[in-house]
Amino acid sequence: MAPATPTSHRPRPRLLDAFCCQGGASMGYHLAGFDIVGVDLAPQPRYPFTFVQADAVEFIRERGAEFDFIHASPPCQHDSDCQRIRGNAHPDLIAPTRAALESTGRPWVIENVRGAVPKLRRPAMMCGPMFGLETYRHRYFEAGGRLRLPQLPHPAHTVPQAKMGRPVPPGYYGQFVGNFSGVPLARKVMGVEWMNRDGIRECIPPAYTEWLGRCFLAALALREAA
Repeated sequence: MAPATPTSHRPRPRLLDAFCCQGGASMGYHLAGFDIVGVDLAPQPRYPFTFVQADAVEFIRERGAEFDFIHASPPCQHDSDCQRIRGNAHPDLIAPTRAALESTGRPWVIENVRGAVPKLRRPAMMCGPMFGLETYRHRYFEAGGRLRLPQLPHPAHTVPQAKMGRPVPPGYYGQFVGNFSGVPLARKVMGVEWMNRDGIRECIPPAYTEWLGRCFLAALALREAA
């Protein structure tokens, strides 16, 4: 789908990145042509755009309608296999986040991990090799507010994957989750040079949201031309 490029007489669309962490999703949308505001409950000193420290669900309810598009990544720990194995308890924020997004009347996306798929509505899956990235990082995206996402072809996983937490041998893909080794490699592979380990292990590669943002801009251009 061809991207719609903002022109000099059109302001860049505004995007809210809720639960933004260190800004992997935000960077992709920035590259696609958005002005970004990120919101997170925890301080995010590495976040590269305008940042607001606040409860993300409340912020969406109170101010989400001010934005052209909203991305939300509720914490994935509730649906993470690793956290379940450890017996850790985390809140499930997908339904409250969806309700807040629907109240805004704006187009939106909810992103999460494979364990959350049963709670997501017709999600599109993204994987690193779809975008030329040397890592398998499956993430699932539910679209709403009249936005629809196509499912890209999923390349076969032909490259072996290093074991979790282990150094990445030549010819392997890294997992870059948990207490992984090789932060410089992870930064390069995923395109997140400003992040530390904490940010990398939870982030969305910017390539995913750059494509997603361009899909939204293309749909917006078609609506305006109709």
